[in-house]
Amino acid sequence: MLSLRDVSVQYGNYTAIQNINIEVRSGEIVVLLGANGAGKSTTFRTISGLNKPATGDIFFEGSSICSLTPDKIVKAGIVQCAEDRKLFPEMSVQENLMMGAYVHRRKKKEIKHTLEEVFELFPILHEKRNQAAGSLSGGQQQMLAIGRALMSKPELMLLDEPSIGLAPLIVEQMFESIQQINQDGTTILLAEQNAHAALSIANKGYVYENGNIVVEGSSKELFANEEVRKAYIGA
Repeated sequence: MLSLRDVSVQYGNYTAIQNINIEVRSGEIVVLLGANGAGKSTTFRTISGLNKPATGDIFFEGSSICSLTPDKIVKAGIVQCAEDRKLFPEMSVQENLMMGAYVHRRKKKEIKHTLEEVFELFPILHEKRNQAAGSLSGGQQQMLAIGRALMSKPELMLLDEPSIGLAPLIVEQMFESIQQINQDGTTILLAEQNAHAALSIANKGYVYENGNIVVEGSSKELFANEEVRKAYIGA
């Protein structure tokens, strides 16, 4: 479904990611692990069209997307849920969700059906649909950000640090929701520092250090890798 081949990204003289190779198959949950600044978010921004690779290419469903603008990439079926949520705090929950459906704005029936699906997945959003997004708790705001991304009916969702700043119980609920979204047919590429929670639901993962992928493998292989366990999971 998604293939990054020898992708490097530079900011001036600084190389943010170097010769990155990632494969995501349809139906998978794939996780990118690594500390802050390791290159996970740069990878996401490059897939989304916000950064352009200095070298390499990115293929989605067999076609290169490197020359596409971000809005065309969303239309192609890839949507990113950013780390800091990027909500419109003064707008209501429902208005925020409707912004996610902008690419399908002429398909009124489809939008209504997708909205119902999001409210079914996150009942609290239905309950608070007329409240300002800025009044929600951190966990509810994360649900709203994911719900808004779902409104564009993505084939592939990029989730950047969805558990950051959330209480452990909310993190557990969040990962259950991510699993549900995947089971409902959306492929997931997940960037996370919470390696234990992420690997528990992922098919495979890639470990980043200083802009390079240093380890890759199935979730089982990464759980069994002593260096990965020490650095990201804890003994």
